[in-house]
This record gives sequence, C-alpha cells and structure tokens, in this order.
Amino acid sequence: MRRQDLREHLFRLLFRLEFNPGSEMPDQIRMYFEEPSGPEDDSLDMVTEPADEAYITEKYKKISEMLPELDDIINKASKGWSTDRMGKADLTILRLAVFEVLFDDDIPTGVAIDQAVELAKKYGRDESAAFVNGVLSGISDQTEKN
Repeated sequence: MRRQDLREHLFRLLFRLEFNPGSEMPDQIRMYFEEPSGPEDDSLDMVTEPADEAYITEKYKKISEMLPELDDIINKASKGWSTDRMGKADLTILRLAVFEVLFDDDIPTGVAIDQAVELAKKYGRDESAAFVNGVLSGISDQTEKN
C-alpha cells in the first residue's frame, strides 16, 4: 500500500480518538480493520496486508501516547487558536503531521506537510488546508532554527 494511503488510514483511526475513550480504542482498532474503509465512491482501499495493519497500528500507538506533547507543540505554534477550539479533523491532521515532522525520521518534512495539506483539503473545511499549512510551516521553521 502506498505511504499516502497508510497515512490516510492512520488519520481515520486517530480521528476516532475524538469520539471514543481510550479504553475503547482497542475495539475501535479491531473494528476499523474489519470494516470497509468508507463509502463505495471512496478511492481508499481497505487494509488487507498484515504488514500494513501492523504499521498503522504501531504508528497509531506512538502518536496516541504523545498526544499531550503534540497538543502542546500545536498550541504554541497556532497563534490565536488552541487545540480545544480547533475542528476535530484539523486537530487530528496536525497531530499526525507534527509527529511526522518532529519524531519520524523516515518522513521528510516537506512530504509530511504536503500530505497534511492534502488530508485537510479532503476532510477539513474550506480554510483547513491554509490553516494546517500555516501551523506546520511555523513548526518546521522553528525546528530548523533550533
């Protein structure tokens, strides 16, 4: 499966955190991989390979364990916004992208930002792509200075 598709599945799984308590997430993860990925017109293929499922699950666990730290980084970078005021899709996209930019050496920063913007165009509001790009660019710029 393409890395872009793996990222989108990961986004969809992380998005469930916004609606389910952590104690229910093991069941949510299991159900996610058992159910179809979405509407019939959805171009995203179901996860069928065990290696893909393992990759998504492992990365999900790493990100979910770091939510307070990721949210703190996002709060510091998003001028005039806090994570509790952000749309759930935007917040989930930012959490995923900040993790990739700062903590995943396998993902180039530019790719993480570009893919986050694409997810924001697909799942966010009209202004989501610009918002996500702005926050991530600020984080990227700050990281390069340090």
